[in-house]
Amino acid sequence: MWPLVAALLLSSFCSGSAQLLFNKTKSVEFTFCNETVVIPCFVINVGAQNTNEMYVKWKFKGKYIFIYDGGQDNATMDSNFSSAKIAVSELLKGDASLKMDKRDAKVGNYTCEVTELTREGETVIELKYRVVSWFSPNENILVVIFPILAILLFWGQFGILTLKYKSNCTNKKIILLLIAGLLLTTIVIVGAILFVPGEYSVKNASGLGFIVISTGVLILLQYNVFMTAFGMTSFTIAILITQVLGYVLAVVGLCLCIMACIPVHGPLLISGLGIIALAELLGLVYMKFVASNQRTIQAPRKAVEEPLNAFKESKGMMNDE
Repeated sequence: MWPLVAALLLSSFCSGSAQLLFNKTKSVEFTFCNETVVIPCFVINVGAQNTNEMYVKWKFKGKYIFIYDGGQDNATMDSNFSSAKIAVSELLKGDASLKMDKRDAKVGNYTCEVTELTREGETVIELKYRVVSWFSPNENILVVIFPILAILLFWGQFGILTLKYKSNCTNKKIILLLIAGLLLTTIVIVGAILFVPGEYSVKNASGLGFIVISTGVLILLQYNVFMTAFGMTSFTIAILITQVLGYVLAVVGLCLCIMACIPVHGPLLISGLGIIALAELLGLVYMKFVASNQRTIQAPRKAVEEPLNAFKESKGMMNDE
């Protein structure tokens, strides 16, 4: 009898443990940015020499969703998990991980069952969904703050213009500036509401688009404010060029961020919006400086005004004679 017991023990030792052992993983997470979801299942004491000796089954909430029969080299899956698969070539290495498209992934507990000849084992892994903010909290704040700050600075310029400029000839321009400013303010506020902190979505992307694209109107508004007040100078031209540069950076950053689930180019977009706000600040300071050095801001004189005045004076002199 002792020789029989010894033979059985030796056989058990040579074939390894009677139970398959797993590298335990309690849970895994996936996010909106994942294209593929992988649920790990690793056997650490595989002894099979061929995949036809292995049998793999995956269950979700007690129901089999994927079965691989190594003897027949055949895989079947549930219709709700049509993209589920395993890497058969990795089975002999102990890797029976389940891979599926994100659209098929469902949150909950998955059971991996592996059979190797007379040995078997199972492990349970929980699949979780984690919400990841598209932008970081600080980036979310800056994306909203810079455009709003730029609009407030524009309204400061508009206030100086209406208080210092007294000519009736510019009433229509001021009304148009007022309407355009109100429209821009509304669009940015709507964009800020849509661009709420959260994961990437069409809603967030639309809000960001409203915010960034609409800031281009500030370039036209500031140009018209300068022309209405005192015309173009080398300093105002430099301000406008800076603002255009900032807008280009913001638009490029917007395109790169929308095309990527993780906005690695967020700093580029934010830098562009910051430059736009800086240009508005410089414009306000310059207007304040000019306004403080003259009692009333005069409109740019047209080239025809001086010949016309000369004609009127000569006509008056002829009448006197």
